[in-house]
Amino acid sequence: MRVLAIVPAYNEEECLANTVRELTQACPDVDYLVINDGSSDATPRICDELALSHIDLPVNCGLTSAVRAGMKYATRHGYDAAVQIDSDGQHIPTYIPTMAKTMRDEGADIVIASRSLAGGGAVGARGAGARLITAIIRRTCGATITDPTSGMRMYNRAMVEELARGFDLAPEPDTIALLIRRGAKVIEVPAEMRERQGGTSYLHFMSSISYMARTCLSILLFQWFR
Repeated sequence: MRVLAIVPAYNEEECLANTVRELTQACPDVDYLVINDGSSDATPRICDELALSHIDLPVNCGLTSAVRAGMKYATRHGYDAAVQIDSDGQHIPTYIPTMAKTMRDEGADIVIASRSLAGGGAVGARGAGARLITAIIRRTCGATITDPTSGMRMYNRAMVEELARGFDLAPEPDTIALLIRRGAKVIEVPAEMRERQGGTSYLHFMSSISYMARTCLSILLFQWFR
């Protein structure tokens, strides 16, 4: 399988170089593409000085647009699968071969790295929200996703093409629920994750609550009209 690691990066000057270094050392057979999402810090300079494989978005477009840009690249260059890797160092790239093997052997459309299956998971408000999303997906789709908010997901070619052209598809739990309803086979593999290795997350308590509320509402209501 030809796998592309999509690495969205917005103001990740503290983490990006180490993230890409770890990725290339752990998975030398996996190509990568950094999506510089209109960063205002040293992220663009790091990409240029280290000659990282990257594209620059002219302004900050958000995670959805950054990932979609990566999916379009994967589609146009004939990759068999694409995996999203956060640029903040939370995701451990040594799990990528396991995800690819699971996709190939089990015929999965989407493989999710699950903290819950590894005995971890989000805590506090985010943890409670994740458990609620798991319950809603089970109720509406008949599938159990133990770590619906995990950002480390691998998509096969068909799913990559869906995400590349679907203007209303985001790398979020409600899209996973929608794709399950459309027949996608989703498998989770146990995976540990780290805390952010530097910089500041855009998510705080109130934004986490808002994110969880929007996601739950989308799964319960809006996805039935898509």
